[in-house]
Amino acid sequence: MLYKVPLLLSPQPEGGFTVTSPLLPELITEGETVEEALENVRDALIAVVEVYEDLGRSLPVNPTEKMCHFIWRSN
Repeated sequence: MLYKVPLLLSPQPEGGFTVTSPLLPELITEGETVEEALENVRDALIAVVEVYEDLGRSLPVNPTEKMCHFIWRSN
């Protein structure tokens, strides 16, 4: 199953980036570079899906399911 998740990539004042998702508030990860932060999304998403499965919850429906977009927030 293909599940597309909107991501919010936020640069941090001390350096690095935090990645969150408005669709999955439990998804939070970070990295020193954009590439590292996005690579870490895979592990974070796997952990979130496992939690949802353990709790017997369905993943939320993405209203923009045909899109996977990144939002860049600058300081």
